[in-house]
Amino acid sequence: MKINQNLFCISLGLHYLCGKLSSYTNRTMEEYIVSARKYRPTTFDSVVGQLALTTTLKNAVRSGKLAHAYLFCGPRGVGKTTCARIFAKAINCMTPTDDGEACGHCESCQAFNEQRSLNIFELDAASNNSVEHIKTLMEQTRIPPQVGKYKVFIIDEVHMLSTQAFNAFLKTLEEPPAHVIFILATTEKHKILPTILSRCQIYDFERMTVQSTIDHLKYVAEKEGIQYEDEALAVIAEKADGGMRDALSIFDQAASFCQGNITYQKVIEDLNVLDADNYFSIIDLSIENKVSDVMVLLNSVINNGFDAGQLIQGLARHVRNVLMAKDEVTLPLLEVSRQQAERYKEQAKKCDTRFLYEALRLMNQCDINYRQSANKRLLVELTLIEIAQITQLDDTPAAGRRPKRLKNLFKQLIQQPRQQKPAPQVAAAQVAEKKVGGASPIATSRTQLKKKIGISFGSLLNAGKLQQMTESEEKPEKEEASSFTDEDLQFQWLSMCNRMPEQLVGIANRMKMMKPVITVFPAVEVVAENQLAGEELEKIHRRIVKTLQKNLHNTAITLSIRIAEHKGFVRSLSRREHYEELEKKNPSVGKLREMFDLELA
Repeated sequence: MKINQNLFCISLGLHYLCGKLSSYTNRTMEEYIVSARKYRPTTFDSVVGQLALTTTLKNAVRSGKLAHAYLFCGPRGVGKTTCARIFAKAINCMTPTDDGEACGHCESCQAFNEQRSLNIFELDAASNNSVEHIKTLMEQTRIPPQVGKYKVFIIDEVHMLSTQAFNAFLKTLEEPPAHVIFILATTEKHKILPTILSRCQIYDFERMTVQSTIDHLKYVAEKEGIQYEDEALAVIAEKADGGMRDALSIFDQAASFCQGNITYQKVIEDLNVLDADNYFSIIDLSIENKVSDVMVLLNSVINNGFDAGQLIQGLARHVRNVLMAKDEVTLPLLEVSRQQAERYKEQAKKCDTRFLYEALRLMNQCDINYRQSANKRLLVELTLIEIAQITQLDDTPAAGRRPKRLKNLFKQLIQQPRQQKPAPQVAAAQVAEKKVGGASPIATSRTQLKKKIGISFGSLLNAGKLQQMTESEEKPEKEEASSFTDEDLQFQWLSMCNRMPEQLVGIANRMKMMKPVITVFPAVEVVAENQLAGEELEKIHRRIVKTLQKNLHNTAITLSIRIAEHKGFVRSLSRREHYEELEKKNPSVGKLREMFDLELA
């Protein structure tokens, strides 16, 4: 019997201890509140980064000039719902302060603080977006408030309402009862019907600046007794991208990882953020044209688990910040901490503006092509190589660098007469010519065949020298009146088309299809296939005439342009197509072309 009594007492004691432990654990768990909720503003003055907006709302409360509908819009986590609650509390406060804040002591304020107010209703439109939900809400607007002056309806994420729900809401919003005020909040204002927007006072909330976010995080860290580094808080603020709620959530995460001492290295490790020192190093190495060191640094970044595309995006933001830091006027556009701004200013002194422009262009192009690229790493490597060679001198040799003077060198080679290797038959003819002392039959036949079939590319190079046509071509020094034939005219016409500049390549190709003829010497006529081609010829008419006068040595040449009359659709054949038709009718022509190694112009 005593044993049973002892066991009963022990069980009671264990039950009591378990109850105490459970209550202590529950109390401890309940005491922890995330920073975004714990430090949520309760007055207008405690709202961060929205000074102009909160001042307007306080003035409205103080003067009593209240609208019947408000629309709070802006990005996430900037205080839209928080300001709506503060505004609703101040509207119903029985003894508001002189500056428009709620007193916090009256019955209405106490009911709001204890979440038992019957005058303030919150509706989440994301989950209550049907017509029935809106009709139920509209029925509540008929009942006047029991305590306070107004019934305030806060509808969050109002853009999620269906079109039918918006239409059901529209009539009440247009003519609400005198005791009703609507406060709508949304992140996507463009999705709301214009008829709704026209009936609301619209307040646009701003994104949080990096510096204001850092200052608020410092305030929270000091309240919580957490040590921190300014650079670490700057990384958190940049990662939050203008949202205070996001910044506080990241702050809690970093505080848990760092165990009460938030350092820069631990934050970038926890958030998987690439160290900004890498960006500074890449730009410094690129200015010094140290391509190899840039490649080594890129390999190190990739081996640490970072994506090459992420590096390019971060480097583009970095170069943009360096560009903004070059001028005191654009310095406020930097969304970084004060310490980082000083580093950007120091690097901006070493960077040429043209280098920054070109680097931004290259990285933007890389970012566009990155997703479609099959070899993403190679694309990033080529981009960084080009960036590292922007400031390199033209005569400095570098592996993998394309010479800037290659284009000019190529033009010089083109302008020189090209020495073609003679075909075996031609070589034999030349030997025979030297022995006999006159022109060989083969050479004579080839010359005659050229006149009949066409002109070789080598002849065009030697005759024209491929000089570009310009509007300011020199006029003949003296009057000339040399005679010329249709063959001479067509030869010079084709040569002119071949050396026309690149911007006129379209009309040049059309001109090759045309055949100029001599009407009454030295008047020349050319037939354009349509009105558009004729208008393009008219634009360069004077340049064509000057060129023909100079190359045909006749200053009296005139050019008339006539539009062809199309009786039916007949496609004009090109010179090559004419030759192919001729070769089909007479195969011996093709054999002669092969024998003499002729090329068609």
